[in-house]
Amino acid sequence: MCRFVDQDSPQDCIRRETEEETGYQIKEAKKIFEAYMSPGSVTEILHFFIAEYTNNMKVSDGGGLEEEEEHIEILEINIQDALQMIDTGEIKDGKTIMLLQYIRLKNIM
Repeated sequence: MCRFVDQDSPQDCIRRETEEETGYQIKEAKKIFEAYMSPGSVTEILHFFIAEYTNNMKVSDGGGLEEEEEHIEILEINIQDALQMIDTGEIKDGKTIMLLQYIRLKNIM
């Protein structure tokens, strides 16, 4: 989860978190929408981004920051398999489902 403070923009935050968690140093992140996960009970708004990456953008192993006790396993799954994982219930996270459905609706991949 990308938490940003006043001096960070959501774009700066997503680039930083992408590098920390995946090891990829992305150049551009396109903001696609904002959403409340539970309007009426939570005021936190989430900013959703997509970005292209290539193997030459890999600058570290990723996996998160040890000082934040992050232990992130990085998986790269093709889009069709990921969409199937929604159908089988393997992917249950609402944020992930929203992003995958966006990709499907916009024919991005």
